[in-house]
Amino acid sequence: MKKRPPTVADLLANRGKHQYAMLRVETMEEAEAAALAGVEMFSIPAAMIHDPRFREVAPTAFAFPGDNFYEIGDTSAFMKWAMPLFKAGADGFYCSGSLKTVREMAEHALPVCGHVGLIPSKATWTGGFKAVGKTLDSAKWVWDACVALQDAGAFAVEIEVVPHQITQAIAEKTDLFLISMGAGVGGHAQYLFTDDVLGQNSGHIPRHAKVYADFNAEYAALQEKRVAAMRAFADDVHTGQYPAPAYLVEAEADVVEAFRDWLGDQQK
Repeated sequence: MKKRPPTVADLLANRGKHQYAMLRVETMEEAEAAALAGVEMFSIPAAMIHDPRFREVAPTAFAFPGDNFYEIGDTSAFMKWAMPLFKAGADGFYCSGSLKTVREMAEHALPVCGHVGLIPSKATWTGGFKAVGKTLDSAKWVWDACVALQDAGAFAVEIEVVPHQITQAIAEKTDLFLISMGAGVGGHAQYLFTDDVLGQNSGHIPRHAKVYADFNAEYAALQEKRVAAMRAFADDVHTGQYPAPAYLVEAEADVVEAFRDWLGDQQK
């Protein structure tokens, strides 16, 4: 039997029964590695869905194309963005746009995932890059946002940097599939960025991001090897050691002589 990605119905049925692993992947190599590693859910650049290699390397991944609302536009633009992706095989859509947009997409049976808590593109409204939901009022605000998204037709929300106890309480009172980014096991999927997991993020590493490898050190070592190899090449060129005879193509002496004679005739 051919394996397939989980459906929305599968995800909702498994709430509280199975913790899904989810990563943001940016390249085909990362997508293949994540699939081989058993990661079930991917956030991906929209263009990746249109690349036929994606389903070759990740045939069973539940794939959310996603981008910030200001990169896409209004409700009409979201619909024009989502429909070709749905046709190409997207399993769901990340939407940080308006409730009107979520509602319109859901009315067309597009599986929509909203975003609550710390929303980086909207962080000015919650005081910057910090946890949301640590006070009663802000926890109520997260709850209200979840309810509004659910009422608009979203089947899931990414709940980001919210106290785990608040996430647990919300999970018990809604039917949403909660994708936790730093919001605890009350979420039904645990979501990180590949850059953080692989240790290839040179900027700020969020508190919730667990680093499992040190790709930055590997990249630094590779860069040193690049520089050393290129310096050796440049030195060889400058000192006449490259190209040595082993790297040259030889012509027969009579061919060279005939060609030179011919060139001389061309200049008369």
